[in-house]
Amino acid sequence: MKQWILLIYLVLISVPALAGQQRLYIYNWTEYMPDEVLTAFQEKTGIKVIYATYDSNESMYAKVKLTRGKGYDVVFPSTYFVHKMRKEGLLSPIDHEALSNFKHLDPALMDQPYDPGNKYSIPYVWGSTALAYNNNQVAPEMMTSWKDLWRPEFKNRLVMNDDLREVLGIGLIVNGFSVNETDPDRIHAAYESIRTLMPNIRVFSGDSPKQPLLNLEAFAGMIWNGEAYMAAQEFPAIQYAYPEEGAIFWVDSMVIPTGAENKKQAHAFIDFILDPQIALQVCEYIGYAPANQSAIALMPEEIKNNPTIFPDPEEVKKGEFQTDVGDAILVYERYWERLKTGM
Repeated sequence: MKQWILLIYLVLISVPALAGQQRLYIYNWTEYMPDEVLTAFQEKTGIKVIYATYDSNESMYAKVKLTRGKGYDVVFPSTYFVHKMRKEGLLSPIDHEALSNFKHLDPALMDQPYDPGNKYSIPYVWGSTALAYNNNQVAPEMMTSWKDLWRPEFKNRLVMNDDLREVLGIGLIVNGFSVNETDPDRIHAAYESIRTLMPNIRVFSGDSPKQPLLNLEAFAGMIWNGEAYMAAQEFPAIQYAYPEEGAIFWVDSMVIPTGAENKKQAHAFIDFILDPQIALQVCEYIGYAPANQSAIALMPEEIKNNPTIFPDPEEVKKGEFQTDVGDAILVYERYWERLKTGM
C-alpha cells in the first residue's frame, strides 16, 4: 500500500512540471538534423523537442495545409514551397530582431524572389541534385550527362529521388528546357522522355535515396548531394558527378507555420541553428552547404574543398535553382501520377 501511495504522490508532483515545460514541434526532412544538435538545444534552453519527419515537399505541404500549420512550430520547405505557402497564408512572419545570429547568413542566399526580405523564411542549407554512381560497377565516363541515365546497361538499376519536380526536371533538361518550365506542352514532352526511362528505374526514394546504392540494388541514379556525401562516408565507391547540362539547385529554409502555438520557442530554435558552430555541425553531418557564411570560415579544408558539398562556381552557373511554377504544378502532378501508375 505504501508503494502505491508513493507512486501516486510522484505522479501528482510531476504533473505541474510537465504541464509547465516548454515544447517545440519540428517537422523536417528525413536525415536532415543531427540528434546531437537537438539534444544540445534542449539542454541549453530547457525546451523539449518533439520531432517528426517527411520525405517530400508535397507530403509536408498537404499536412500543413490541412491543419493550417497547427501542431508544428518549425518546418523546412524547399525554395518554391516557401513561395507557395507564403502566398497561401500558411506562414507566420519571422521577427529578425529575435535572431541574434541573423548576421551570420550568406547575403547571396537572402532576399530572393520566393521571399523578398526573408519576411517568412530563414535559409537553412542549399544543395544540388545531380548524378551518383558506384564506381565498382560504373566507369566515370558513363556518368557525365543526364542522358546517360537512359543507357541500356542501367535497366532496373537506377535510383531516383521521389520528387516530381526533379524527376520531370530531368526530362525538361534533356529536351533543352528550363527546370522551371510552365508550358504544358514542354512538361508533356518531359513526361514522355521520363516514361521511356522507367524500365531503368528500380526505385523512387524520398526517405534515403542513398540506401539502394549502399545495398547494391542500384548502380547509379539521381541523388541529392548530401545523400551522396553520407553514402561516400560509408562506402567510398559511391561518387557524385555534375552533368554537363547542369545540375538542379535548391535552398531549404526554416519557416514558422501560421498555426504554430510555440512561436517564441520557434524563434529560439532558428537562432540556435544560425549559430556558426551549430551550422558547421549540421553541415559535417548531412553534407549540405550551410546558408551560414560564418560557419564556412570554421570548416576544415577537406569540407570546404569537397565538390560534392561546394560545387565549383562554374557548375552553379550551368545549373538552375528551382523556383515556383505557379498553377503549372498541377500539370506536373498529373504527369507524375501517370508515371507512378504506369499510365
